[in-house]
Amino acid sequence: MYQPNMIRNVAMISHGGAGKTTLTEAMLFNVKAVDRLGRVDNGNSAMDYEPDEIKRKISVNVSLGYGEWQKIKVNILDTPGYTDFVGEVKKSLRVVEGCVVVLDASAGVEIGTEFVWQYADERNLARCIFINKMEKEHADFYKAVESIAILESAANIVPLQLPLGTGDKFSGIVDLIRMKAYEYKDGKAQEKPIPPEISDKVEKYREKLIDVAAESDDALTEKYLETLELSEQEIISGLNKGIKNGSIIPILCGSAYNNIGVDRLLDLLVASFPSPVDMGMVCGINPEETRTVSLDDPFCGLAFKIISDPHIGELVFFRAYSGSLANGVDVLNTTTEHKERIGHLCLMIGKHKSDVEKIGAGDIGAIVKIKGVKIGDTLCAPSRSITLPSIDFPEPSISIAVHPKTKADQEKMGLGLHKIAEEDLTFKMHLDHELAQTIISGIGETHLDVVIDRLTRRFGTEVEMEKPRVPYRETIRKPGQGNYKHKKQSGGRGQYGEAFLKIEPLTTGERFEFVSDIFGGAIPAKYVPPVEKGIRDTMDRGILAGCHIINIKAILYDGSFHDVDSSDLAFQIAGAYAFRKAFEDANPVLLEPIVEVECLAPEANMGEVIGDLNVRRGRILGVEPQGKNELVKANVPQSEMYKYATSLRSITRGRGSFKMKFSHYEEVPHPIAEKIIAEAKVAKEEEHHA
Repeated sequence: MYQPNMIRNVAMISHGGAGKTTLTEAMLFNVKAVDRLGRVDNGNSAMDYEPDEIKRKISVNVSLGYGEWQKIKVNILDTPGYTDFVGEVKKSLRVVEGCVVVLDASAGVEIGTEFVWQYADERNLARCIFINKMEKEHADFYKAVESIAILESAANIVPLQLPLGTGDKFSGIVDLIRMKAYEYKDGKAQEKPIPPEISDKVEKYREKLIDVAAESDDALTEKYLETLELSEQEIISGLNKGIKNGSIIPILCGSAYNNIGVDRLLDLLVASFPSPVDMGMVCGINPEETRTVSLDDPFCGLAFKIISDPHIGELVFFRAYSGSLANGVDVLNTTTEHKERIGHLCLMIGKHKSDVEKIGAGDIGAIVKIKGVKIGDTLCAPSRSITLPSIDFPEPSISIAVHPKTKADQEKMGLGLHKIAEEDLTFKMHLDHELAQTIISGIGETHLDVVIDRLTRRFGTEVEMEKPRVPYRETIRKPGQGNYKHKKQSGGRGQYGEAFLKIEPLTTGERFEFVSDIFGGAIPAKYVPPVEKGIRDTMDRGILAGCHIINIKAILYDGSFHDVDSSDLAFQIAGAYAFRKAFEDANPVLLEPIVEVECLAPEANMGEVIGDLNVRRGRILGVEPQGKNELVKANVPQSEMYKYATSLRSITRGRGSFKMKFSHYEEVPHPIAEKIIAEAKVAKEEEHHA
């Protein structure tokens, strides 16, 4: 076990395609955790090992790797860059003290960079920027540095390095602290003089670097104002202090693919990034529950990732915050209040496990074959309870319906979706009994595609996708009347029951009210409940388009019966048909669910966003500024919101987000209602023939 001050926990974050995984592979290669440089394009990287990732050539899950550099243990969490997998980024940032923001040298800051930067801000994480892919055509370090200005930050963002050459001429870096150039060959750096042609740039950026280092410490500021110079050690001391507390964000550069500058990044992480100890006391949800980041305190840790492996069972990734966890001990899950026995601890590099006896404060590891633990659960020593703050995940924004290709797949589909939902808290599934559909929801279309691929591969069940049905409702606009006599004689005992009904709209929000106004024994009291049951059954099945009927008051005011032939069933049928007739007499209409949508988008896109909501029959309720963005509120028919997430992403180039909740029901415009009713009739006929 390492002492907590000898550990660095770092998440790699970026826009998709900036080269995080390749950079992680190069870091692991440099710390000798892997014996070759894996390539994403070749499908042989240690970090992207899932079939989904190999097929798509993108990270889909957070992967963990570790190694030792200058006697410090570095845990590296490689996160996905695509916004569909934001849940993996959120869970990673919850358990680290710092992050490396990776930029593509030819693209600079992209929309995904803005999002991950914001997430790092929410956690107040120390960070550095690594401008990657300097070996590529069109790579431009200085343009990439300029693009960083778009990121909202109170910190000083300053280069510590400049590149030697660019594109296929990129060969190394200039260290602005030590004022030395380093040229790389096979991942190894050789010192050389700084080329005179970049001396102006070196001078300019070094001056800025010294200013920033001096600002981080009052004593250094005083000395710098007096002498206008700082020693190399003083610059390093000032930078380390500022990077640890987040007031300085350094910029480095390199080529992960060619292993250039990766060693310098590792140097920075071990020298300047905060250790678990630097973050101070560990506080629970209850402020009185605290721990010291020490191996001597009782154990507490947070489960942040779960993998259900068909061969080894549940694999729970956790971050230890205090004490140590050993094989064979009991821990208390404070979320469920259950005790769990630790059977088997391990450290992970991608999918490869290394068994260990103990995992200590500040470190990250995994527990094999432990049941009943969910993402966000706190595990701690039973002797001293603490519940740590959980992990905030965004709500899903896109939904589709799925059904199994065969009846044999039904059970496997439910089990598989349930398991995936436990591993990924941005994915939700539920069975809508009313609409007889299984609805799955996620962050985007790619997210749901990956879920369905996983379902087929891991659980052996094939599903088909379809549009989720809309829970329309039926109601009436005026009072109506109807009666029905159910009379059947076919040898033996007959059937007889007659009911007279009046119905009227309910405006109080009640779905249904039933009143019996029977006088003088026209129907015996025992036959009144069957009439009501017949009405309720019909309301559940619907009349216009097979949708639930709501907001109706029904009054049973007359009827007739037969001493021998009347029965509960006869009056149930009479009630059902009398209600149908009254309903058709009362100007029936179709209602649709209206959702309240709150859409956050850049001001520049607001015209297009509002135009799109109008096309979807939305009614704009208001627009208000929110920082750089604007928030538009609108009421929109639920039927028009299918795949809205994809449309909004396209309009705003990924910068827009929205949330919606049910608001109320409104009458469907006549032409649309006619179409829905016609489609329902066709579907019913097809079902009948089938």
